[in-house]
Amino acid sequence: MMAIRDELQNVQPVKLVVDGVSKWFRTRRATVHALDNISLNIHEGEFVCLVGPSGCGKSTLLNIIAGLEMPDTGQVLADGKPVTGPGRDRMMMFQESALFPWLDVMDNVMFGLKLKPNLSPSERREVAKYYLELVGLSKFANANIHELSGGMKQRIALARALAPNPRVLLMDEPFGALDALTREQLYGDIQRIWQERKKTIVFVTHNVREATCLGDRVILFSPHPGRIQEKFGVELPRPRDINSVALAKYSTEITRALKRHLNPELVEVGE
Repeated sequence: MMAIRDELQNVQPVKLVVDGVSKWFRTRRATVHALDNISLNIHEGEFVCLVGPSGCGKSTLLNIIAGLEMPDTGQVLADGKPVTGPGRDRMMMFQESALFPWLDVMDNVMFGLKLKPNLSPSERREVAKYYLELVGLSKFANANIHELSGGMKQRIALARALAPNPRVLLMDEPFGALDALTREQLYGDIQRIWQERKKTIVFVTHNVREATCLGDRVILFSPHPGRIQEKFGVELPRPRDINSVALAKYSTEITRALKRHLNPELVEVGE
């Protein structure tokens, strides 16, 4: 049985601090305790994957980091400053691409650059062109959104999120709706782009193997309410092949850890 370190040594400065965050959702009929006392430090340039079954609060935590929701207790700090709402330093990418169907590919990517009002229209176009090249879709700059496959749409969504040059990229199961082959291609793309741009990435998934393929660290959540149960550092060279034997060994060990806390039927090891 292989041993996996619970943490990696990281000399980079801390980018995000999640300090004692708890969250409740209240309706007329019930109160749901979504998150319970979550504390986590994420370093500059780190790729962190949050793993757990549906309902464990990992997407809620991502929304709190983005400033889309506020915690009931605790706080989130970004570069030492409290997060009190959305900011251009943090960009979100969702499971659905959320592209504007009435805009072509270039205009969709340029739309995100409205967050940078100091850029001229020609400068915005040059920036958008760069990020389309980065995701390998520069030839489709003038294409309509309905002409693209699901994987291409997610690449456009990634280019749009990266174009304003955020310090933190938040990704909420962005590959969950794609077929296995397209996901594997995107795993390579996101690793390459992360290595080139060195963004701090927080990535939500319920797929253990996906998390192990992409993350520097894998953070395991348990549900009802969501709590951090264990943290694992993944010490594998990049780029990582999701089908490699070494990665499968990591995934197996992390899945065993999840099963100590969860109903095994709720855990997806990966395809």
